[in-house]
Amino acid sequence: MNETFNYGIDPLTIGKAIDIARGKTSAILNDAAVKKIKTSHRYVEQIVKEKRTVYGVNTGFGILANTAISEDDTATLQHKILQSHSVGVGDPIPVEVARIMLVTKMHALSQGYSGVKLETLERINWHLENDVIPVVPEKGSVGASGDLAPLAHLFLPLIGLGECYYKNERKTTQEVFQKEGLKPIQLGPKEGLALINGTQFILAFSVERMHNCLEAADIIGAMSLEALTGTKAPFDERLHELRPFAGNKLVAQRLRLLLHNSAIMQSHVDCGRVQDPYSLRCMPQVHGASRNAWLHLKELTETELNSVTDNPIILGANDTISGGNFHGQPLALPLDYASFAAAEIGNISDRRCYLLLEGKWGLPLFLMQNVGLNSGFMIPQYTTAALVTENKTLCFPASADSIPTSLGQEDHVSMGSISARKLGKVLDNLEFILAIELLSASQAIEFRRPFRSSEILEYAHSFVRSHVGFAEEDRIFADDINKVAGFIKDFSFVRKVNEFAESKGIMLNNGFENFSIRTR
Repeated sequence: MNETFNYGIDPLTIGKAIDIARGKTSAILNDAAVKKIKTSHRYVEQIVKEKRTVYGVNTGFGILANTAISEDDTATLQHKILQSHSVGVGDPIPVEVARIMLVTKMHALSQGYSGVKLETLERINWHLENDVIPVVPEKGSVGASGDLAPLAHLFLPLIGLGECYYKNERKTTQEVFQKEGLKPIQLGPKEGLALINGTQFILAFSVERMHNCLEAADIIGAMSLEALTGTKAPFDERLHELRPFAGNKLVAQRLRLLLHNSAIMQSHVDCGRVQDPYSLRCMPQVHGASRNAWLHLKELTETELNSVTDNPIILGANDTISGGNFHGQPLALPLDYASFAAAEIGNISDRRCYLLLEGKWGLPLFLMQNVGLNSGFMIPQYTTAALVTENKTLCFPASADSIPTSLGQEDHVSMGSISARKLGKVLDNLEFILAIELLSASQAIEFRRPFRSSEILEYAHSFVRSHVGFAEEDRIFADDINKVAGFIKDFSFVRKVNEFAESKGIMLNNGFENFSIRTR
């Protein structure tokens, strides 16, 4: 296990949040965090005792902000806000996303500006440490006061309600508490509001998955270029210094290293072809632009990871600010941008799939010798075409829309949760598109024998062949697609290729460490 992370004290990165959620890094509330938490909670107690009017402490919520709540009812108010805001619908979000939401909420509340009790944070941490993860429906947030509905469901178990995943089963919280000998906690003033105000649902989605797809796309694109006897000249470092976008330079470097010492590349240096199609020649520009979009999302997400996003902010017993740090707009826009970027990776991948089928440059039509009787790889490209088109329909920016809620009090909302979920769906499709290109490129490379590709790409090819064999004739290609998509989705393809490259002393991303998911 890696070094211990201190909630509310240490800077949180995407990589650290993921490692904590997966149990690879321990996370604690140290003495400094506990001191800040207790001080903030005392401020709230003082506000209630002295009957000063503070939004959400002793008032209603949203349009009901001017409705006073008695001291006797302040705790009931917080209980009811979790109940009333638990209006989510649809399928549950992935368990890992819910874990990351718990981690990021722990970190935000532990900074000492939210007024929550130490006991509340300790119970949240109990859920993480014991892998008792709340069930959270995926739909119902407009990204206005943050992710009200998802966060309400996330924290229903604190008050003994809702459902949890417990020992790989979905159970009611009451059943879990009976087995664990636990009782619901009593929320104090402001705690319910602090729990549900924030952007933890929006920021929990897809950054790592998109990074994996970008890494895979370069490797797979290089394999397609080899199979199509393309040239590596457009990846020359001197060219990209003349238009020095960081993502473009990174992709060009990766392609140069991936293709280094390829016998296939050397076999056609005098072929007379002047230019390759854009889907081969412009990989640095297209993949690189998507890399730049990802980097923007990563940087903004890490700012949000370390932000306090509930409302009001408690600075002192006589110093509270009711503002809008919960508003999802700062992430809604880059999430939509990332959806376009991910969709474009699928778009260019589909074009390379199509090129591989045309029967040009020494490859057989549809990548099979006996076509007519066999359809070969013609039909898998239908699937990439369908998925690319579906992704285009998912690229309408959710953040371009706003529907007023709370009788107009929340008159501009971000729709950031929808942006986040759409990006997840685009990535679902992209992983299958890349799988089909990888399957096709692996088939095509075998028609270049006895020439071999670079060591790294030959390793990538052998990794595919350890799961899926060469196709002499038609078979149920859906089985092959699902196998290949499986090792793209679980990150093992990229991880194994990177490990092999490093074993040869080749660091594909050397000099571009800010593009890593694990930047510390």
